[in-house]
Amino acid sequence: MGNRLATGGICALMLGAAACAPAYAQDAGAAQASDFTLSANMSLVSQYRYRGIMQTNNKPAIQGGFDLVHASGFYIGNWNSSISWLDDSDPDVSAAVEMDFYAGYAGTLWKDLTFDVGILEYYYPGSYPGGYTRPYTTEAYLGLGYGPIAFKYSHAFTNLFGVPDSKNSQYYDLSASFETGVWGTTLDAHVGYQKVRNLDDGSYTDWSLGLSKDWGQGFSTTLAYIDTNADRNVYSNTKGRYTGRATALLSLNKTF
Repeated sequence: MGNRLATGGICALMLGAAACAPAYAQDAGAAQASDFTLSANMSLVSQYRYRGIMQTNNKPAIQGGFDLVHASGFYIGNWNSSISWLDDSDPDVSAAVEMDFYAGYAGTLWKDLTFDVGILEYYYPGSYPGGYTRPYTTEAYLGLGYGPIAFKYSHAFTNLFGVPDSKNSQYYDLSASFETGVWGTTLDAHVGYQKVRNLDDGSYTDWSLGLSKDWGQGFSTTLAYIDTNADRNVYSNTKGRYTGRATALLSLNKTF
């Protein structure tokens, strides 16, 4: 459950990057730029939270991915993170990595009004005991942005992260980023609502507030406060830890 293209939370923390577009020689010897842009990103975070919920049991995580974007607005990408939440939920599960694969199309509708539509597959390679509901999840998303404000709706076509009979769960994400005018920092705010189908007391609201700074040459940092109202009885792992509790999160990021 991670920090992928246009994901909500302070990890809207989505990363841009420098182009690595190849050039091809023309007959006259001039270089013609490619319509494709390839970028990469890496992050070290004090812990991994997704939609406000712990993914690494309050421990650090390493993350990274790639994006290939066409000048028309079409894109594909992959993003990955170390995790422990599956092992923490069942001692017979062994799955230490989240791999996200996505594709979509983004563009401008009118002036400052932008859109982003696509599909995202959350994949968790590993071993699972018989009868275990696999956490693999497929969501479609539609995002709209206007200036510093963005809204995104995600709809699960499969069970949601291993919750039985949870197909058609939804997530609503409202976020905003504003330049503070102080030390080149940006104020990032987010509120989201996770609707989980057929799980008593499983739905919840999460919110976050943070500051991010671009240090140049692809380096940036983010410090965020994250909290939820997730039900403690539902969102506690086998380690006895409440996975929706409030936390501060620090991330160190590099884009290429």
